[in-house]
Amino acid sequence: MLTERQELILKTIINDFTQTHDPVGSKTVMKQLPIKVSSATIRNEMAVLEEQGLIEKTHSSSGRIPSTSGYRYYLDNLVEPLRLPESVYEQIVNQLDRPFHQVNEIVQEAAKILSDLTNYTAFAEGPESNDLKVTGFRIVPLSNRQVMAILVTSDGNVQNQVYPLPYRVNGDEIERAVRMINDELVGKSLKEITPTLLKEKLGGNIRGEHVSELINLIEDVLKDAASDQMYVDGRINLLNNTAESNVQQLRSLYELVDRDDVIADLMDMGISSNGRYPIRVSLGSELPNDLLKDYSLLTAEYSVGSHGKGVIALLGPTSMPYSQVIALLEYFRNELAKKLLDYYGRFQ
Repeated sequence: MLTERQELILKTIINDFTQTHDPVGSKTVMKQLPIKVSSATIRNEMAVLEEQGLIEKTHSSSGRIPSTSGYRYYLDNLVEPLRLPESVYEQIVNQLDRPFHQVNEIVQEAAKILSDLTNYTAFAEGPESNDLKVTGFRIVPLSNRQVMAILVTSDGNVQNQVYPLPYRVNGDEIERAVRMINDELVGKSLKEITPTLLKEKLGGNIRGEHVSELINLIEDVLKDAASDQMYVDGRINLLNNTAESNVQQLRSLYELVDRDDVIADLMDMGISSNGRYPIRVSLGSELPNDLLKDYSLLTAEYSVGSHGKGVIALLGPTSMPYSQVIALLEYFRNELAKKLLDYYGRFQ
């Protein structure tokens, strides 16, 4: 552990570097410290911090910048969320205080609000949906051997997705399957409708050589409905927060944030990590992808009671103002949970 004075110096270097993005010298630190210390003493303490790998000397200046280890020490021991301007709280409340027709609309708006407020890339994942009940189902034939499946769930969400029509399945067979689902499966939760139950209900009541293809189609529809919905906003902000000029690297970074499975895994990793606050910070060197080495991922879980839990996250530069961003996510996760609880209350 560092001494109190060393912690003050490290905190001052990080705060100043966050604002200026320039190496920080001993005289700058001396002017900002809340205690009276000579420049020589500060230089000695900075040498100790450098020996411990918490700050680094750049080749172009005698000043120091925080290292990854320095940021980790700061985040684990020193960071304190700051109160945000009232205008930020008002903007969050105002943007969430409008009519929404589906849970997914609220979650999607959450990603947009976070991106707008920070100029970072924001992610929002809706609460788990396995306990939702099926309240309606329809398959609409389209042209080019395609169908649109429409599934309505007990929270008012309407899932619709286009699927290829199983080979040689005709409209009559589809209609029989839809009637059977509405007769036998409406009112059951998504997690109750297992492949075994589908085979039992459909296979035992629908005659035809294409029953297995229909069952596979319906399994896909239900699986898509039960899967977590991930929304991304502010992809363009990646350009603001990287010094990378390699076009291929930037393209790869864009492709990475568009992969829901990868981002979901990163967010889950952040939630499971330890920390002093409900907001978890994973530094680039701690993330399993070298494309993110100059970034930090902040994740926050929110709870909607019996309706499950969701996650929000921000991807921004390692040198972000953590005190402000942590405070923002902490407030926002609570407001988002309130909004979703109000929405679910309409269906009880």
